[in-house]
Amino acid sequence: MPNVSNVKTKFFGAVDETDADGISVSASIGSATTLTLGGVLIGSDGSYTSGDNIGQIITITSAADDSGITFTVVGTNAVGDALTEVVTGADTTVASSSGYFNTVTSITTSAATAGAVTAGVLGSSRAGEMGTGTVFAGRTRIRGLQGLSGASAGNLLFKNTSVTGATLLTVPTQAAAELIEPYIPDNAVLFDAGAYVSFPGAAATITVFYDG
Repeated sequence: MPNVSNVKTKFFGAVDETDADGISVSASIGSATTLTLGGVLIGSDGSYTSGDNIGQIITITSAADDSGITFTVVGTNAVGDALTEVVTGADTTVASSSGYFNTVTSITTSAATAGAVTAGVLGSSRAGEMGTGTVFAGRTRIRGLQGLSGASAGNLLFKNTSVTGATLLTVPTQAAAELIEPYIPDNAVLFDAGAYVSFPGAAATITVFYDG
């Protein structure tokens, strides 16, 4: 007897590559104020938006010692919930958010910066992914997926519990624009605490079929 389930779909858009000043270009800040969001990744509405249902790490690059101040990043996460994070500045290097942002509407400093700063996105995070997304935040089964691979070979990683949880499904992709359509057995792959996907820059777009 075939499996009967309430199958849903979720689309994940393209992931932005690393761009250190894609959100805010180089500027010295003279007081506690909001950075000008004017990089190439900023949309016509004056904010940053990643691909559909994708979260990415936000970076703050300091030309001098900003370790004594903070940068408050305001936006939303990959499922559209409000997300605010206070990021401590770095000393002539890069500070990055621990959260994954789908949108950024403002970045505010707690004081003047010691030198020029830029804001952008990180294309390869501490865990190796360029972007992350939530398939379903509860018990589910992934029944299939279809998409288009990107410019570099790699693996799509589907994880249990969170974006840093155990990898239960790995889907390799090619270094060319080719169809991603792996075979998944009829019983599907069970994620008992939620299914999350991380992109290593290998996929341009994917649609995931899951129980929901």
